[in-house]
Amino acid sequence: MPDDLANAKPQAEAQAQPPAQPPAQATPTIYDVARVAGVSIASVSRVLNGSRNPRQETRDAVLEAVAELGFVPDGAARALSVRLKEVVGVVFRRMPWSESADGVITEEDENLQFTDVINRGIEVAAQRRGFNLLVGSVDVDGHDAHRRVMTMARKCDGLILHDRVLDPARLEHLARQVPVVTLAGVATNATTNVRGDNACGMGELARHLLEDHGYPTVAYMAGHADSPDNLARRLAVADAAQAAGAEFIEGPQWQGNYLASGGAQAMLALLSANASLPRAIVCANDQIAIGVMNQLAKHGIDVPGDVAVTGFDDIPVARHLSPQLTTVRQPIQELGATAFNVLRNMIANRDQQRQDEVILPTRLVRRESCGCHAEAGQAEGGQR
Repeated sequence: MPDDLANAKPQAEAQAQPPAQPPAQATPTIYDVARVAGVSIASVSRVLNGSRNPRQETRDAVLEAVAELGFVPDGAARALSVRLKEVVGVVFRRMPWSESADGVITEEDENLQFTDVINRGIEVAAQRRGFNLLVGSVDVDGHDAHRRVMTMARKCDGLILHDRVLDPARLEHLARQVPVVTLAGVATNATTNVRGDNACGMGELARHLLEDHGYPTVAYMAGHADSPDNLARRLAVADAAQAAGAEFIEGPQWQGNYLASGGAQAMLALLSANASLPRAIVCANDQIAIGVMNQLAKHGIDVPGDVAVTGFDDIPVARHLSPQLTTVRQPIQELGATAFNVLRNMIANRDQQRQDEVILPTRLVRRESCGCHAEAGQAEGGQR
C-alpha cells in the first residue's frame, strides 16, 4: 500500500476524534459529553435521541456528563428533553437509627410529623396536576447525598429538597439537570427557596415572653446547626432579648436536632449537671419542645410555673400536650403545596424569570406552656 494511503486512514481517524480538552469557557459539545462519559459519540446520540434502547449504564454515564457540563442538546434531542415524565422527586433528611442508653423517647427518633405534613401538601398539589411523587431520603450526616439525589434527578421532571439536603454549590450543579425548589433552605442563583417567615414569627413569640410576661432570662434550644431556619429563629430570639435587656442563654449544651429525642437528651444533660435554668426556654421547633417538657416533668419542674417552654411550627400534637404548647404556626401543608406549584411553573416555563424565594406568613399561637390561657378556639384549632 502506498505510503500516502497508509497514512490517510490514521489522519482521518485523528481528525474524527473529539478535542482532548474544550477551550476555556467554550460551550460544551457532544464531543465533550462523549469524553466525560467515556463513550462514543454515537452512544451519546442514541441516549439523547432515545433510539435503539442503549444500556442503562451507558445512559446513566451520558446523562451525568450532560448534567456536569451543562450541555444543552438541540434538534431531536431537545424535543426529547422537554417531554414530561410527570414525576416530581422529594428528598428529605432523616436521622440514622439510634437508641439512647437510657431509652429516652427512642420511639421519636424517626418521628417526621413536620416532614410528613409538608409531603402531604406536595402530594395533594401534585395529584391535582396529574403528577406522581418519587420520595427519597438521605442521612442527616450522610456523605453520599449528592450521588443519591443525582440518581433521582434522572427519573424526575424536577426536585423538591427539604432543609439542607445539599449545600449551595451542589444545588447549582444539580439545577443544571432539572429545576430545583428547596424547602427551608437557602436560595441560590439557580434554585427557588420556599419557607415560613421565621424572623417575624419567632420575633413575635420572643417579645411576648420578654415583654408581656416579663421573663428576665430566655434560652434557645437549637435545631440542626446548619439549618437556615434554625439560624434565623435563633437570631430573632437573641435580638428580642437584647432589645428587652434580658439575659439570652445558648451554647453547645443547648443544641438539639429538631427531634423530641434530641430535646429530651439535651435537657436531661442540663438537669444532670445541675445547670441553672432560665425562666423561659424557646425551642427551635415543636418536637424539641416536646422532649424538653418531657424531661422537665420527669424531674418535677412545673411548666409554665417554674419554666415556660415554647415551640415553632404548630404540628398537630402541639395542642394535645399538657400543658398545651405555645408556638408559632406556619402553614405546613401549604409550604409543600407552594413548593410544588413553584416547581411546576419552573418545569413548564424554563425561560421565564425565576423567583429567588417565596415566604409564607406565620402567627403566634398563645397557649398554656408560656403562662397564658389558651386562646379562644386555638386549643382545638390547627393545621388546615
